[in-house]
Amino acid sequence: MKVFQRIVELQNELFKVRKEGKVVGLVPTMGALHKGHISLVERSLQENDITVVSVFLNPTQFDNPTDLKNYPRTLDTDCRLLDEVGADYVFAPTVGDMYPEPDNRHFEYPPISTVMEGAHRPGHFNGVCQVVSRLFYIVRPDKAYFGEKDWQQIAVIKEMVKSLGLGVKIVECPIVREEDGLAKSSRNTLLTSDERAMAPMIYETLKSSLEYAKNHTIEETKEKVVCDINSNERLRVEYFSIVDGETLQDVKTWEDCQHIVGCITVYCGKTPIRLIDHIKYKDNF
Repeated sequence: MKVFQRIVELQNELFKVRKEGKVVGLVPTMGALHKGHISLVERSLQENDITVVSVFLNPTQFDNPTDLKNYPRTLDTDCRLLDEVGADYVFAPTVGDMYPEPDNRHFEYPPISTVMEGAHRPGHFNGVCQVVSRLFYIVRPDKAYFGEKDWQQIAVIKEMVKSLGLGVKIVECPIVREEDGLAKSSRNTLLTSDERAMAPMIYETLKSSLEYAKNHTIEETKEKVVCDINSNERLRVEYFSIVDGETLQDVKTWEDCQHIVGCITVYCGKTPIRLIDHIKYKDNF
């Protein structure tokens, strides 16, 4: 496995790879890798000749400076994990490498980018599009792999790819969970032991709402999920939206569309740590 920091060095290597007709997969990450990330890498290894994993903590997608400061940084451990799984190249640039000048490009894809995370984290998806588009221009992958935990992010990136006319295929990969159901996340490492013990209640509540939803309206289901989670003093729901899985717009009845998803963000603990998850409703009816 080769590790690159400089853009030109990676591009020179990939130029030789493409001359040989090899197919390139990209797994963009912010580091602090876990089994969820590794599942994306393994999928790319199965489907491509060469797999590039980027490890870059992108400052432009953080609306909260404290959140950026506290985000785990574990590059050495990440590289060991990637070497063990068989990744070909790691791209670990500095902020100066990725942004030699301020990135003043503005990305907005309403209504997909302006609801849920877009409404609660101003500028977040603009930063995501800045860094992902940069990675796509640098690596020029045939396929790029993203986890479904970030459901809205995938939708926004697909819109960006379409808007910019990029030739990369976005591959969506299922959520990887802990044994107790908590969605794998780099932020989980920031939870105290007590907070970690409470966090699985998020997915437990979402799962139990599948049965409840069969005999109740969308509004009643939303109210129950929020009430049940907020009943735990260590958890606080920021938002819970039940939406069309494609457009991400709120739905009023279970008959409004074929694919309905419940997307949730919950603050856990005193710090607090922001955790996201989702549940697929319509597919389960």
